[in-house]
Amino acid sequence: MDPQPDFLANHFEIGEKTDTFTVLIPLCRILLMKRKKKVLIVTYYWPPAGGPGVQRWLKFAKYLPDFEWDPIIYTPENPSYPLVDETLLKEIPGNLRTVKTRIWEPYQIAEKFSKSNKKFKGGQFDVGQNQSLLSRLSIFVRGNFFIPDARKFWVRPSVKFLKNYLKEHNIDVLVTTGPPHSLHLIGLGLKKEMPDLKWVADFRDPWTEISYYKHLKLTKYADKRHRELERSVFQTADVTLATSYTDADNFRKHGANAFCITNGFDAPERVRAGAVEGLKVGESEDFTTRRRHFTLSYVGVLEQLRNPENLWKALKNLYQSNAAFAEDFELKFVGRVDDVILQQLRHLGIDKAINDLGYISHDESVREMHQSDLLLITNFPGENSKGIIPGKLFEYLASGKRIISFGPKNADVETILEKTNAGKHFDYSEVETVQDYILERFEVWKNGNSEANIANIEEFSRKALTKKLSVVLNDLVDG
Repeated sequence: MDPQPDFLANHFEIGEKTDTFTVLIPLCRILLMKRKKKVLIVTYYWPPAGGPGVQRWLKFAKYLPDFEWDPIIYTPENPSYPLVDETLLKEIPGNLRTVKTRIWEPYQIAEKFSKSNKKFKGGQFDVGQNQSLLSRLSIFVRGNFFIPDARKFWVRPSVKFLKNYLKEHNIDVLVTTGPPHSLHLIGLGLKKEMPDLKWVADFRDPWTEISYYKHLKLTKYADKRHRELERSVFQTADVTLATSYTDADNFRKHGANAFCITNGFDAPERVRAGAVEGLKVGESEDFTTRRRHFTLSYVGVLEQLRNPENLWKALKNLYQSNAAFAEDFELKFVGRVDDVILQQLRHLGIDKAINDLGYISHDESVREMHQSDLLLITNFPGENSKGIIPGKLFEYLASGKRIISFGPKNADVETILEKTNAGKHFDYSEVETVQDYILERFEVWKNGNSEANIANIEEFSRKALTKKLSVVLNDLVDG
């Protein structure tokens, strides 16, 4: 018998007794297998970037292959990240294709003149009387000269590069995710060059409806330009994704074909957090001995625009009126907290309770969530912030810990907390009710109780959300 080709010999165990059908049947199966569709994801934030912006598409990229989609990442080669977390590199799937090109950013120059520009780059800036002349100038320049943001210089070279890449690699869908919203201009430019291109614009945060937009000191021309670009993206993208129900509704009012796919949690995070084996997502550890402190933790970046001053007043009242609370209470910050807020807490006299860990890795921050008794989440106070659902809310839910939330009334966060029975939401005018709720949770802790009655959170798992995304992508391509 003649020697068989190596490919057939290796894959079909061909030998002297092999007949034609033994070879052809599995070979036909391979040839008939439907190829996975390809989605190119344009994202600025990618490991080793730290913070919440990187998590959404890192997790989608992890699970999309389970739903017959092959993700490819397009990201800057030399970005200027406000936060870096090297531990996230290990979460990138080993077989994920990543394409990088160089970017020029003015932040790389601005940081040489003032360290405060690094804070500004991360979406934080001083407000009111805390603004220096340099800060006011930086805000004005950012809002009026870099429209929509300082990453705009990556748009034109990316459109030129991706126009060829999309054709050569038979990409089925293009996704752009912002902020930075300049990345949506890459999609807009490619859609104009390639009208048949299927484009999904993913808004992790709103553009002109974000609360800090009104603080950008915009001229009438700049404001008009921002809104024109935003409207063009809404009306040109085949699909616009929002991370909250309210944002999706608002986007539709501006002409977008909008769907809501929230952020979520990844079940393996419980394992990395050192949780007790056998626990389901949403359950808390049943500690046999009470922890030394009743710990209220904030995990993430806390800037002046989301400063819960009524909470600090409530804590001050409890600290001064309840000796047991003052002795046992710990206020833990896991991440970057604005210096103005820390100064305010010291002025209120509760600085002895503060444990400021600073920025730590994502794995460590998840562990700190599990070692807390009450988890704090804050939103911008304006009515137009009802639709903002911070990504860490879902990691909080996965921890099984009680949540105390601050923001406008009837917010999407409040809806989720009520649905899951995970905590309480307050607006920024409440003090006594906040004080009563914290005292209630303190008494539960003091009595050694460990409740685990959080419900209805499986729909927010990253895999379930990726399945929802795959349906949107399939409908777009096959529809």
